[in-house]
Formats: sequence, C-alpha cells, structure tokens
Amino acid sequence: MARHPVAVDSLAEPGALFRDAMSALASGVAVITARRADGRPAGLLATSIAAYSAAPASIMVSVAHASRSHPVLVEHAELFGVHLLARDQEEAARVFAGRSDDKYAELDWEWDGEVPRLAGVVSYLRCARSAVFDHYDHSVLIGDVLDGRHAGGEPLLWVRRRMDWRLSPEG
Repeated sequence: MARHPVAVDSLAEPGALFRDAMSALASGVAVITARRADGRPAGLLATSIAAYSAAPASIMVSVAHASRSHPVLVEHAELFGVHLLARDQEEAARVFAGRSDDKYAELDWEWDGEVPRLAGVVSYLRCARSAVFDHYDHSVLIGDVLDGRHAGGEPLLWVRRRMDWRLSPEG
C-alpha cells in the first residue's frame, strides 16, 4: 500500500485551517423551511445537516444566530421542512442563501400543512422540532421526521467551496 505524504501547516490559524479542511468534506445542500408567526413562509440554505438518530428517525441542522430564519426555526415553528436539493437546483440554493424578502416568489412550492414544501427536490422530510441548543454562534436544531418523500436523483453538493453535483473536479 502506497503512502502519500501529508502536508501539515502547523503555522495555520485554527479558523483558516478549519475552513480549508472542511472545504474537502462534501456536504449535501438543503433548504430548511418553516412558517413564520405572520403566516408567511421562511427558509434558509444549510450545509450543516446530518442524520441524528435512526430510532426515532431524526435530523440535526445547524442554524446561525445571524440568520433571519433563526427565530422562526428555534422559537416559533414547531414543524419544519428539510429539502435535499437536486443537482439542477443551484439557482434555488442561491435564492435561499441570499437575503431576499420573498425567497418563494419564483419557486414551485406549496403548503404541506404548516410547512412550505419545495418541488423537484431529491428528498423532503417534514419534521417536528424536538430539541434546540445554542453553541457558539449557532443553534443546533433536532427534528423528528414525521413523513416526507424520497424521489431520488442526483443531489446538489457543497464541496471545494462551491456547489456542484460531481465529486471529481474534472468534467
């Protein structure tokens, strides 16, 4: 078995080292949606998302305190949606990463009870908030999966500081 040399930059500032290391970790791109107190839909783009538990089925999402959707997700909405985006949904990802007041204006979506549900996603999970805890500049949101659907297809990924669906940089 061939060994590859490992470059170690012991002089790197921890934050820069962390960002460089995490850029090599592929992550699914998801939109988290919920209903605001005024009845309008809210949502944000998330790449810090993971399976939390299989029994009961639950998901973990990290939400920045600075996000305008933070109070909706961690204080108001008991239900939220997790949408794993498809490879052709980069434009929707950019909309939810932005600061538009009406992120839903040009999107195909509908209400699933109290949860805004986006069309054309690889997977949609409707979740009930079961736990929230603050850690540094984020809140960790745990949601129990109530139902949803898995359509399959190629997911949109965040890797090497860009949205893509290919794991290799070529082609």
